[in-house]
Amino acid sequence: MSEETGPLADYMKRLGENARAAARAMGAAAPADKKAALRAAAKEIAAHKDDILTANAGDLAAAAREARPPAFIDRMALDDARIDGICAALDDIAALDDPVGGIVKAWTRPNGLKIERVRTPIGVVAVIYESRPNVTVDAAAIAVMAGNAVILRGGSECLATSKALFDGFARGMRACGLPPHAAQFVETPDRAAVGAILAGLDGNVDLVIPRGGKSLVARVQAEARAPVLSHLDGICHVYLDAQADTDKATAVAVNAKMRRPGVCGAAETLLIDRAALAALWPPVARALRAAGCELRGDAAVRALDPDVAPATEEDFHTEYLAPILSVAAVDGVDGAIAHIARYSSGHTESIVTENREAAARFIAGVDSAIVMHNASTQFADGGEFGLGAEIGIATGRLHARGPVGVEELTTYKNVVRGDGQIRP
Repeated sequence: MSEETGPLADYMKRLGENARAAARAMGAAAPADKKAALRAAAKEIAAHKDDILTANAGDLAAAAREARPPAFIDRMALDDARIDGICAALDDIAALDDPVGGIVKAWTRPNGLKIERVRTPIGVVAVIYESRPNVTVDAAAIAVMAGNAVILRGGSECLATSKALFDGFARGMRACGLPPHAAQFVETPDRAAVGAILAGLDGNVDLVIPRGGKSLVARVQAEARAPVLSHLDGICHVYLDAQADTDKATAVAVNAKMRRPGVCGAAETLLIDRAALAALWPPVARALRAAGCELRGDAAVRALDPDVAPATEEDFHTEYLAPILSVAAVDGVDGAIAHIARYSSGHTESIVTENREAAARFIAGVDSAIVMHNASTQFADGGEFGLGAEIGIATGRLHARGPVGVEELTTYKNVVRGDGQIRP
């Protein structure tokens, strides 16, 4: 593939035109055909596991030579279990109800007009992502199940792995007779391809979903000419209330931070009710340290535990994506809500408490895409929500919030049925 501007522009233009044509066909695709294609794709990927792992080994070796951060390499890495998980996600998505044609709401007007809001595909979805090869399959499957066409642009650091996974997905699509351009993979590493997608491919892109680092998401949000569904940061909080169960508080805090520190649902700040700080902090701190977590605390935390490093204002604004945790004492639920309103990115927050009234106040007062009670923030995941998989977490306030699954990649149209009514 030539990376010259002219040939690249022609290539991207064809992708857009082909996607638009495929989207029209996908809108009428039978649910059984979509489900069969996803199951066939799962079998193809499983059958070519060795080829995928070989491609991934090459990408990982290149990332190591470039001294990529450990969290970045962890997101890139595949093994037998992760590929099995990709295949299982395909089967899970295939088992979901097809949302297309579903009636969101129906009502009848006094003049006899019957009105329905009916789910329809969005059209052409472009997904731009970095370092997570599984997104190739998750995004393609979710888009196809929702009746869309999808254009996938993976990061150059994982291009070989993503292409190997996509090839398996495409074989499943072809085997079941779905439009061959319903899912397309941008094969060039040329960064200008991203610019072409953001420019809209001559109006053929209906929605852009970025999934990657802050610079990528910020660029997409700033430059895209189509609507964007995304989150910029995952600055997630866990609040330990004065009436938290100590064992639950410890388990949730450790899991939320340390299960996989590099995912967007990992907790970055731990808040503790000042009234219970002396009781809760010692066991929680011991467990976090034992798990290998670096702790940075405010003055109240450091007065109780001088071994904690001082936390700066910048720490509370930071998505570490690493085994580092900021800790602050707050004045009860209201203090936690105020801290979260100031520092949160609107992703995921959790309260640990046995007091239902406190939990209800927290849930009502925190305006994030996902709010939890007595659960780890690492459950901020489409698979854990029963969506089969997700393309990402949306933290905006329009169209979709939280995990973006099949239903979130649909919109609706209003269908009006009458019997000759005219408007006076």
